[in-house]
Amino acid sequence: MSIRGYSPAEPAWTGTANALSRGFGVLGDEWTLFLLRFALLGCRRYTEFSSRMPISHAVLSGRLEALVKAGLMERHEYQQRPPRAEYLLTDSGRATWPILAAIWGWERTWVDEHSYETPPMRHVTCGNEITPVLVCRECHQPVGVQDLDTAWGPSGGWRSSVPEVTTRRRSSTRGTAVGHTFYPDTMAIFGNRWSWALMGAALLGVRRFSEFESALGLPPSLLSSRLSTLREHGILDQVTGESSAERPEYRLTEKGLAFFPVIAMTIGWAERWFDTGDGPALVQTHRSCGAEFHGVLACDHCGEDLRGTSIDLSALDETT
Repeated sequence: MSIRGYSPAEPAWTGTANALSRGFGVLGDEWTLFLLRFALLGCRRYTEFSSRMPISHAVLSGRLEALVKAGLMERHEYQQRPPRAEYLLTDSGRATWPILAAIWGWERTWVDEHSYETPPMRHVTCGNEITPVLVCRECHQPVGVQDLDTAWGPSGGWRSSVPEVTTRRRSSTRGTAVGHTFYPDTMAIFGNRWSWALMGAALLGVRRFSEFESALGLPPSLLSSRLSTLREHGILDQVTGESSAERPEYRLTEKGLAFFPVIAMTIGWAERWFDTGDGPALVQTHRSCGAEFHGVLACDHCGEDLRGTSIDLSALDETT
């Protein structure tokens, strides 16, 4: 998967954020993903969220407000004196379940360091414990990042695609309560917008420090810090050439490449729910069947496309 005709020079910028910037900006926060997880499990009221999360009231209120503003939740008052409200998922909020399912599958397969055993997910239709598989919606064949050709769409470009800042984020997730409870390695990527941008650039073929710097516009010190974090989590490797004159490259490890289903489902979600009307940010083609690529998750046992209602998530609630 690489941008056709890729050049370290940044493409023309329209001055506006595209769907990827907005969608990844909303989800690029550890507490937001945590809230969505519990909302999908049935939590609605403020006290239900606060009792399950090691979070301050100020942060919880801020994240709920941000999700309402972004259109992923709606606030409904059910009592006036004293005022009480429920936070209900909208269609776009419910549509995040494939992203969380892909995260779960990646963490369960690739990450050993959890404060508890990662619980199984069961496919109701066939009754098996499953790991979701990313497949092409058109031909239903499994797809990896290496199976796609990708080009910038009408609203694409590096600067237009960097995730927006929507909430205040912590710079590190290891050692925090939420980091250990909700998947520390995923949070190394999701919990920081620049890590998201670096991961996307690496998947699109960017490898050298100067290329990351030019494409994303990061200060060298911040870029170095983010690259180090991804290396510490085993997502990137620094590869040095045989000649001392060759600049080192940062390449995705097998673990890093395996994160692609999370990226693919997030891209699809963002393009649908944060459409700017300027066309897609990315145009992806599945080489095998020649169709425009749209990813779906399938059961690795029976092959059926997964739906939110066909997955038993009860074991996830037992870890809280």
